Amino acid sequence: MTASDVINKVRRALGRAAPLTEVPPPPTIDEPITRLVHSDIGLDKLFVKRAADQNMLAMIVAPELAVMQVIEFLRAHKCEKIALVDCDLFKALGLAEGLREAGFEFRYWHEIALDELYDGFDCAVTDVTCAVAESASLVIRPTAKHGRAMSLVPMHHVAIVQANQILPDLVDLFEKLTLEGAGKNIIMISGPSKTADIEMNVVTGVHGPNVVQAFILQ
Repeated sequence: MTASDVINKVRRALGRAAPLTEVPPPPTIDEPITRLVHSDIGLDKLFVKRAADQNMLAMIVAPELAVMQVIEFLRAHKCEKIALVDCDLFKALGLAEGLREAGFEFRYWHEIALDELYDGFDCAVTDVTCAVAESASLVIRPTAKHGRAMSLVPMHHVAIVQANQILPDLVDLFEKLTLEGAGKNIIMISGPSKTADIEMNVVTGVHGPNVVQAFILQ
């Protein structure tokens, strides 16, 4: 049976005598059916709840306490060498100064060669493009100051999210990406790296961070 035979059978099953000349419009879907999250609820609290379901650490913090919380996380997980995103949010928080005063070694992404990231960097601290409450997803669009390896190579990943960056659900995310132009690469992170390739045993941290911590600035 050729490909044409298969297509003709499908066409007949759909009651069509000839190929379509125009693409039919997609069916209208009732929005309350597709949207399980609404923006009038606490998206930050929902993100924290859904994150716990996926073994992602997440907590809501005041901006003035964010640097202290990051430092506490790094010390608790014995992280010493940090890869850091160079962004306006971190400058406003004074993150680099806080890490330096606390005695951590850090370098910005644009100062690190990719192969260096595999050599001794314990944690990456990044911002995000946005986040999704429904799936507790961190969404990152890589840039020259925020390479995609930042959230994929070190065994610990700390993400700092502003509350107004949290979208209700994936419908909102894809609308946003469509309007802005998603580019060639978007990273979505919903918890630590997991795989069950070997004998169906779930193992974390094989293909990326085994600990993901999100701090949501309220």
